[in-house]
Amino acid sequence: MSLDPKLLEVLACPKDKGPLTYLEDRQVLVNDRLGLAYRIDDGIPVMLIDEATPWPPTAE
Repeated sequence: MSLDPKLLEVLACPKDKGPLTYLEDRQVLVNDRLGLAYRIDDGIPVMLIDEATPWPPTAE
């Protein structure tokens, strides 16, 4: 599922207010500056700082 390009233009990281990179294949929005990723659930970005995960993901 792809996000609306107009939505992507206005989304910003809630932590540093900077731009995010959309990785459609992984369904995440990534902030490379802070090393955070915000998941996308059923086409809805989860833009909560407490829900962000480390980026890049650590190998298990």
